[in-house]
Amino acid sequence: MTFFQVLFENPFLLMALAAGFAASFASGIIGSFVVVKRIVSMSGSIAHSVLGGMGVCLWLRRTYGLDFLTPLQGALAAGLLSALLMGWIHLKYKEREDTVIAAIWATGMSIGVIFIALTPGYNVELTNFLFGNILWVSHSDLILLVSLDVLIAAAVAIFYRRFLAICFDETQARLQKVPVHTLYLLLLCLVAIAVVLLIQVVGAILVITMLAIPAAIAGTFTSTLVRMMGIAILLGVFFTLFGMCLSYELNWPPGATISLVAAVFYVLSLFRKGRLKITYCNSDSKSFSRLHE
Repeated sequence: MTFFQVLFENPFLLMALAAGFAASFASGIIGSFVVVKRIVSMSGSIAHSVLGGMGVCLWLRRTYGLDFLTPLQGALAAGLLSALLMGWIHLKYKEREDTVIAAIWATGMSIGVIFIALTPGYNVELTNFLFGNILWVSHSDLILLVSLDVLIAAAVAIFYRRFLAICFDETQARLQKVPVHTLYLLLLCLVAIAVVLLIQVVGAILVITMLAIPAAIAGTFTSTLVRMMGIAILLGVFFTLFGMCLSYELNWPPGATISLVAAVFYVLSLFRKGRLKITYCNSDSKSFSRLHE
């Protein structure tokens, strides 16, 4: 049976596809800000620091029987904490961003490794969150994903023009009395939420692929941020659908396959971008020649 025949007969596969589409929505919107603001490496630090929160929640759940705690909740808490801490240190102490990124990245990973070692039993849940297992999504996870999508959409709709100002010209935004620091921290928090959404699909290790690549490709088609977001969302949906179809046919891990598909299309977009540059250079040289004839 083909992927599309199985899709409507297997509720787990259909739910996984819905989760992928929900994550694509968040990655298209927030990923566009991440690419424009050039904070991809900061997003990577947030993605890896969530391991600490997942490890702590799983340890509390297994050791003290706190069944209401899930690794996803720990990831969300750790992601928000690391985003706020990273932004606060950068704004308060004017530290270089790469130094703060490295420190939080290492700290979150270290805490996660320690608590994973202390947790009794086989930690298959964390393995799925690290490497991605979209087929493992439950009804409660899907509800959380959609809720976070709504939160992201509402925040961006309310603060869109201000986010636009701090992404392109912080100096001008300050002159217009825009609360740059507050908006910067809010944007980092939205990045953390988007990271948690994408962890469900491709895992913490590959999360940057789906956060940055659709937006980066979309940026080659338009210079308008709203259109960039729309194209990035559509690309994320396509990568998810094509990646899951390919993983079913080849029996590959879904998360890694989706990430690989996105990476391949990014490489192809670079060739297209290179041809566009050559075309522009040729047209400019012809125009220059005509001016001197």
